[in-house]
Amino acid sequence: MSKEQSVKKMTDVMAKFVAYTGKVLPDDVRTKLAELREKETGELAKTIYDAMFKNQELAKTLDRPSCQDTGVLQFFVKCGVNFPLIGEVEALLKEAVIQATIDAPLRHNSVETFDEYNTGKNVGKGTPTVFWEIVPDNDQCVIDTYMAGGGCTLPGKAMVLMPGEGYEGVTKFVMDVMTSYGLNACPPLLVGVGVATSVETAALLSKKALMRPLGTHNPNARAAEMEKLLEDGINAIGLGPQGMSGNYSVMGVHIENTARHPSTIGVAVNVGCWSHRRGHIEFDKDLNYTITSHKEVEL
Repeated sequence: MSKEQSVKKMTDVMAKFVAYTGKVLPDDVRTKLAELREKETGELAKTIYDAMFKNQELAKTLDRPSCQDTGVLQFFVKCGVNFPLIGEVEALLKEAVIQATIDAPLRHNSVETFDEYNTGKNVGKGTPTVFWEIVPDNDQCVIDTYMAGGGCTLPGKAMVLMPGEGYEGVTKFVMDVMTSYGLNACPPLLVGVGVATSVETAALLSKKALMRPLGTHNPNARAAEMEKLLEDGINAIGLGPQGMSGNYSVMGVHIENTARHPSTIGVAVNVGCWSHRRGHIEFDKDLNYTITSHKEVEL
């Protein structure tokens, strides 16, 4: 296969996968929503969950996105230095978004800043966003796709705390965000928290935290304990599905962290809504692909 043919093949696969993730939620999200529905005791909460499930059924049956805001496409690319298309990945992802915008279809969400016009293709200066991680001695390419909407994740917040504020300050920051703008996204929410050394490192980690499968925990025991404490605290707010009250406000809290400067604690929060349109796909050097986020996917 020529390089041109390889680029076209990967582009077509990514275009179809992006379109699919806008219509069908990942397996872990669907399982979690069903679990929370069973745990709710109020009839209103159960009815709202039933409407969510009906939404998902119709989106797949009618082949239409499950939410009108299909977001800004974001890609987290973990690419081996020996992957044959490493130099073409970013450009082909942009082309895949254009194709998906037409075929899915996706709402036109890329507005050129300052010039204030919609490109009509979901691409523009810096969009879609591609976050890179290069892996030495590797020939695979792993991609997490995400539709970041105007209510979920795009209104994230980040700041740097002084060290004296400690992890109590981190908790206060997260809870302040969740009790103020938390309802911008549609509960039950997936909450991503980044704790690092600066605003930009914390912000990126808080978004990466949303790419983790539900049910996973930070490998650090103290961080994992904090995930559970924050989950219990946010649930206690009583947002419930769609913010209409209930026993469960979140699908989970994920914390990602790095080491930090002793004088700073960078912290950030990103919030994903119940329609958490995330996808995970892995390519080998021959462009054979494996999708782990959606078991029944048909591209």
